[in-house]
Amino acid sequence: MSDAVLYEVADSIATLTLNRPERMNAWSADLDRGMSTALAAARDDDAVRAIIVTGAGRAFCAGADLGGGADTFAGREDTGDNVQQLLPYHVPKPVIAAINGPAVGIGMTYPMLCDVRIAADTAKLGFVFTRRGMMPELAAHTIVQRVAGFSNAAHLLMSGRIVTGAEAAELGIVTKAVPKNELLQTARAMAAEYLLAAPVSVAITKRLLWEGMHTGIADMLEREDEVFSWLGNQADAREGILSFLEKRDPEWQLSAARDLPEGFA
Repeated sequence: MSDAVLYEVADSIATLTLNRPERMNAWSADLDRGMSTALAAARDDDAVRAIIVTGAGRAFCAGADLGGGADTFAGREDTGDNVQQLLPYHVPKPVIAAINGPAVGIGMTYPMLCDVRIAADTAKLGFVFTRRGMMPELAAHTIVQRVAGFSNAAHLLMSGRIVTGAEAAELGIVTKAVPKNELLQTARAMAAEYLLAAPVSVAITKRLLWEGMHTGIADMLEREDEVFSWLGNQADAREGILSFLEKRDPEWQLSAARDLPEGFA
């Protein structure tokens, strides 16, 4: 695993830390590879039930590494290896972005691909692409307007303006904003809530939520019916009911890494 990303598992929660603090965690090919590798490790480990992504030092991510100067965006860098890019929305487990400091450019579009975002209330956040002669990427044109509404998305994406974590929470860009010294504690408490749910049920729900970004109601009803019937016949559905009736903690059987139905793996 790349030194650009720290990987730690504790209490069934994997914490992935962007680790280029001397560059304010500016996005590089090495960091991109490291995140894909770390996400794959968390995806495949049944001991991991939820994932937190955060940054080392004072920043979350200061955007693309501009070490290439004026030609930074002239072409996509060939990483020269076979690591397939894995993004947070691909992983069948909840992913929380804990935005601890400045997050701009890809430092904002990347966490938009996480399921939940929380931010330090004073963190400076912005989709600054248009102020660099570029445009937002990573499906930001779809995701930002879905979470913040068209007008808010239009203003943020087209102007490239900077907002605080507190303002981002008001706009719906992040779920909540908290004091920086409470950020990871808040993220872990949120992640712990997912540990109470059945892993495969969570994975299916996550997949349908992301499909809902571009699926109409009629198509979603059909998709839900298809998998609802399958899930109702699995061991975890029986365990969920029995554990409730018997007033005990459930013992889930299915693995989000191995037991998803066809079309969800």
